[in-house]
Amino acid sequence: MIRVLVADDQTLVRTGFRVILEAEGDIEVVAEADTGTAAIRQAQLVQPDVILMDIRMPELDGLSATEEIRRRPNPPTIIVLTTFDQNEYVYRALRAGAAGFLLKDSPATRLIAAVRAAATGDSLIEPAITRRLVEQFVAPTAPQALPAELTALTERERDVLRLIARGLSNAEIAAELVVAETTVKTHVARVLTKLNVRDRVQAVVVAYETGFAHRP
Repeated sequence: MIRVLVADDQTLVRTGFRVILEAEGDIEVVAEADTGTAAIRQAQLVQPDVILMDIRMPELDGLSATEEIRRRPNPPTIIVLTTFDQNEYVYRALRAGAAGFLLKDSPATRLIAAVRAAATGDSLIEPAITRRLVEQFVAPTAPQALPAELTALTERERDVLRLIARGLSNAEIAAELVVAETTVKTHVARVLTKLNVRDRVQAVVVAYETGFAHRP
């Protein structure tokens, strides 16, 4: 059973997420929070596997709550809920350790997929969010040689990193490369180790900031 904490200041949003998620047999919403402060408190009390975290909340925003939760031992995976007018917050959330990003108007299937991916150590970043972040925050670069950070990667690992940077999940990468999902997981783990980053979201930052993954 995947245990989820929903943090959002809108009651209807929390209720909607609860109904969608609990219709699945393997997901349970174990707590709700309407402020960042409450999210931190509930994360300690119920120890969820996954947190759905809104950015704009009273008392303490979701970004600050994410930073605080991620600083603690064995933190849960955090998926940030966002809208297109919050790009600057999303980029900071990348740095704070959020493991996934989901548009609030995403279909129910995308929400469920994001929660399941997060619970298994994968992540789901909406490709549309990735494009917007890159356009707004990453300067266009065209390196003449492979960035130093990526020289240890094999050619297949570089292929995997390019697909991660596009926002694809492990299952989607497996389909793209026509390999088993377990093989993709092995490649992803090696990429993270060689780049010395904690998760695939941080790998996305490296890919774009070094110019390895190019702007659309």
